[in-house]
Amino acid sequence: MTVLRLVAARGVADFAEWFRAGAAYTDRVADGMGFDRTGANADGADPLAAPAPTTAALRDGVTDLDPGVARVVAATFLGDAEFGAPFLAYTPRWYRLGLAGPVALATRRLRRVAEPFVERAVAAPAEDDRPSGVAPDGVPPTGPAYSLPSDLHVGEEAVAGVRDAGGWAAFERSFRLADAVLHTEWFADVARAGGVAVPSDLVDRTVAESAAYYTGRRAALSPEVRRFQRLLFADDEWVRDVDTSYRLRSTLFGVWEGILRRERRRLERRDR
Repeated sequence: MTVLRLVAARGVADFAEWFRAGAAYTDRVADGMGFDRTGANADGADPLAAPAPTTAALRDGVTDLDPGVARVVAATFLGDAEFGAPFLAYTPRWYRLGLAGPVALATRRLRRVAEPFVERAVAAPAEDDRPSGVAPDGVPPTGPAYSLPSDLHVGEEAVAGVRDAGGWAAFERSFRLADAVLHTEWFADVARAGGVAVPSDLVDRTVAESAAYYTGRRAALSPEVRRFQRLLFADDEWVRDVDTSYRLRSTLFGVWEGILRRERRRLERRDR
């Protein structure tokens, strides 16, 4: 895999395009679901719907952003920093061994880049009138508490049945399962940081139904959850965006993109 440019990424400016890709993804999903966004521009800026000014500031290495904007940047970086390790827990041993080192490096780099934005986000005054489902001001972003296989109601054995079945098809199934659970939690955390009201009951139902569905314990997703997952599985566009922006031409990114794109298109066909 050709990821040397990402290995070299260390400072805020290096992760500007990373933030932009995450903001664009979050905006697409929020719009597609029609979530309440009345709290999104409480500070006069909406870095999810209009990420260009924030991205430009990051390219210049600027960290003293408005607290509300800093919260979104911090949530994006922390969400990605903490994403890799739980994702690997859903995947076969050979994949975990191969990716453990790069994931640990990415975690350290993204945590470090997020630090100044976490500090700025805490400077936001607390407000009690923000819409339900929106992250509170004045509370430091920490990233989502991602669900591990043992946290799912289907149980760790159900995940192991997918993960450890052997062969490439089993890997793809485990990848879809991991992403279906974790991108739901990632999106909810980043969107809420940006003032988008994401209903907690929908997030909980999506995680529960998806865990059952992608382990073969459920025949189909409910219509609302299927619609949500169809939008969330557009993270194939995020993968392609990062690969293109950093000129990686990565075989690994190509594998990820292919798995996600095929699942998104399958869900789209089910919605027709």
